Amino acid sequence: MMIEAKLAELGIALPQPAAPVASYVPAVEANGMLFISGQLPFVDGKVLTGRVGDTSTLEDAKVAAKACGIMLIAQMKAALGGDLDRVERIVKLGVFIASEPDFTDQPEAANGASDLMEAVFGDEGKHARAAVSVPVLPRNATVEIDCVVQVRAA
Repeated sequence: MMIEAKLAELGIALPQPAAPVASYVPAVEANGMLFISGQLPFVDGKVLTGRVGDTSTLEDAKVAAKACGIMLIAQMKAALGGDLDRVERIVKLGVFIASEPDFTDQPEAANGASDLMEAVFGDEGKHARAAVSVPVLPRNATVEIDCVVQVRAA
């Protein structure tokens, strides 16, 4: 499948991959696996912020998760030399949601990213996942997501 064509069909324009905000690299490829550092939800160059149940809603969290997913794909593209067709499988997403202690809809919030991966990569986008709440995320982001991807050799 031509992933770039699928992105265009879905109306998704990939942003410039976000630069690290501390002492780490955005992605590491090792033994056919691509490990992508946690990505924040950027929309129009700004981080979506707030805690679900306080200043953000479940719907806001879904939108933020999708934005994180788009940034993950942008990081994949950069790490794979521009060739998204090297992606064999989205293996796992780790989804972190800033929320109030009584928020329990983490799975629904995380679907913003999970549904995107399946829409873009088809069956290869179906993945294992963890979705957990945390009290606060870097830059006051609503969601942060990291990813493990199986890739073909260049």
